Amino acid sequence: MTHQVHAFEPPERFVAGTVGPPGERTFFLQARGGGRLVSVALEKVQVSLLAEKLEELLAEAQRRFGVQLPEASAALGDNDPLDTPVDEEFRVGTLGLAFDVDSATVVIEAIAAGETEVEVELGGDDEDDEDDEEPDEDLDRLRVRLTPEATREFIERARRVVNAGRPPCPLCGQPLDPAGHLCPRHNGYHR
Repeated sequence: MTHQVHAFEPPERFVAGTVGPPGERTFFLQARGGGRLVSVALEKVQVSLLAEKLEELLAEAQRRFGVQLPEASAALGDNDPLDTPVDEEFRVGTLGLAFDVDSATVVIEAIAAGETEVEVELGGDDEDDEDDEEPDEDLDRLRVRLTPEATREFIERARRVVNAGRPPCPLCGQPLDPAGHLCPRHNGYHR
């Protein structure tokens, strides 16, 4: 099976977005450029983690390499829906992030889930992984290269997308359905 690397260095547009009503939303990362459109599906928690890790990466780049970071823009960035058609290229298993000092750009890699597990790779110190040098080499991946400005815009939008779901129950914090929900704090009675 041949694997594909969808590289956008840089993309014309790279956003996180959703398809479907609150409570049943499917999350996507979508890159567009050079007449191509690639959408990959991922979990809400992965979008949230990605925004958080990108924020840390930018802070680190500023601290270590003196990279000038754009201010979080007050202007609402890209709020447009995902470009259609949203055809899922693959489901993301692993997200990899790097900062390229030479070009002062952020590189994001979304790697397809293998047959077995979904993980977020943050680097660990397992002793027993000499034998699997690059287990992901045969998996599809989406690679984008973003300026710090574009990264900041991506983070802002990703956070808006994650937070645009169902409002949390003020008592238990679980998402509220339009019809209410069975709150554990109410011993099974609807609010």
